[in-house]
Amino acid sequence: MANGIPTIHEADAASITLPVASSKPTSLTGQTESSLTLWESSDGHVQLGVWECSPGTFTATRDGYDEVAQILFGMATITTDEGQTCELGSGSVFVTPSGWSGTWTIHETIRKTYVIRTISSH
Repeated sequence: MANGIPTIHEADAASITLPVASSKPTSLTGQTESSLTLWESSDGHVQLGVWECSPGTFTATRDGYDEVAQILFGMATITTDEGQTCELGSGSVFVTPSGWSGTWTIHETIRKTYVIRTISSH
């Protein structure tokens, strides 16, 4: 906020420079990833950002948060622990709700925008 007035945040997510990539902790194949938070709500429960990951396979779990994402470029297959698969490519929009877990197989370096909503424990 500038002078108490809400401001608009804008970025070209497809070409924005991300921080130097680092090893992905849950990678099964030595992948690297990078992310940049573009906005966070004042209570810290909602974040908007950009994430990029190199080809390979990793496991993921959404524990305590929901994620809505849109693929900007690249291709991947996500598979739930129950065996449901989803093919993702440029323009795909998807949700991985709290409690979701599975495996991502990235075929081409992928970049997505994401919104994460932390589930508050009242």
